[in-house]
Amino acid sequence: MSLPQRVLVIDDEPDIRELLEITLMRMGIESFSAVDVHSAYNAINEHDVDLILTDMRLPDGNGLDIVRYVAESKPTTPIAVITAHGNMDLAIESMKSGAFDFVSKPIDIHKLRKLISQALKVREQAETKKVEANLAQAINLGNSAPMKQLSAKIKKLSVSQAPVFISGESGTGKELAARQIHQLGPRAEGEFVPVNCGAIPSELMESEFFGHKKGSFTGATEDKQGFFQAADGGTLFLDEVADLPLTMQVKLLRAIQEKKIRPIGSQSETDVDVRILSASHKNLEQMVDTGEFRQDLFYRINVISLHIPPLRERYEDIPVLTQNMLERIARNYELPVASLDSAAKKSLQYYAFPGNVRELENILERAFAMCEDDIITEDDLNLTNSASSIISQTNGNNLADRPEGVSLEDYLMDIERTVVEKALDETRWNRTAAAKKLGITFRALRYRLKKLGID
Repeated sequence: MSLPQRVLVIDDEPDIRELLEITLMRMGIESFSAVDVHSAYNAINEHDVDLILTDMRLPDGNGLDIVRYVAESKPTTPIAVITAHGNMDLAIESMKSGAFDFVSKPIDIHKLRKLISQALKVREQAETKKVEANLAQAINLGNSAPMKQLSAKIKKLSVSQAPVFISGESGTGKELAARQIHQLGPRAEGEFVPVNCGAIPSELMESEFFGHKKGSFTGATEDKQGFFQAADGGTLFLDEVADLPLTMQVKLLRAIQEKKIRPIGSQSETDVDVRILSASHKNLEQMVDTGEFRQDLFYRINVISLHIPPLRERYEDIPVLTQNMLERIARNYELPVASLDSAAKKSLQYYAFPGNVRELENILERAFAMCEDDIITEDDLNLTNSASSIISQTNGNNLADRPEGVSLEDYLMDIERTVVEKALDETRWNRTAAAKKLGITFRALRYRLKKLGID
């Protein structure tokens, strides 16, 4: 018989403690309390609990200190904070420090019960090894050092409810990272709703995000559920969030902060329980500086940031990604898995992949369709050696026109070779100085020299 779940309540206000304890009792959960930071530390060290609920303002200190202490000493124990109404800055700071989530005063019992249920799922996963089972099913992102660090961070982020902003070039796998955060967390049984913010016409955005009631405008022949309702209890992934117009950014900010939405034509608001993940290949900080993106929305969605490095900076991952993709393509076509010959493998290792992982997948899918006897050759990949196939020169700062029949990738590789050789000449072939001049790491320059065949 399993032991009953226990929750530690840390608050110096008797009314709040009583409210929390009654709510927990009605959920069939045991609880005990502490009234200040000192007694809270003693309770945390003496007892094993499934969840901690702490107020931010305590007589002898700050609840933020307790959050940091728990994150360091008991990382598998979720801790949620209770903040004063409207104190969003402190709530965001607590999540950055490791809090699972927050609830604002006056406490909404419905939201509190949902938070408790979600947090206890995190603890349950840790004890039943469900996270490890989910990790085993997760797609391998790569074996390079940057991707191992990324996978570890994704695992850590999955047990939080903090909004995450994922940055990286187009095609690096931002949606894949978002799906894994969802899959490994307590919302895995809920819906993962991906939204391409740049593909929605501006006049339809409010209806698509928040839904509408029948008859609310011309063409509204029936009630429509929006993205927020579809993701209720799960995760809403806002891809290319930088493409949202400013008017929509205001409405999105309110929905995220209040956790409420109002469908078009509705007289009342609806509670929504979603975790927000967002992504863009654009520089949002720069867009904030130019006034193209609201600073308050950026601050709200960028509680924790996650960067996906481009494929050209982790070429060690190409073999494992290639194998994963070939197996997936074969399953889709219900055919045997194809393999690459040695020349094809070498060709992929030296290719720049301006389109990143998405381009690799497109190349392999095309090659899979073209190859014979389930062996993919260098010709099947159709990656032209730009060193021998293109004669393109730069004249000062003016680029030569791209020759007819030459692919964009080959054209750009030739330009890259010219720029790298120029930097090497100007630094008398001091590679460290050349890397600094080019604004890249020494390792990245070494890779480019190998890829471009520069000795």
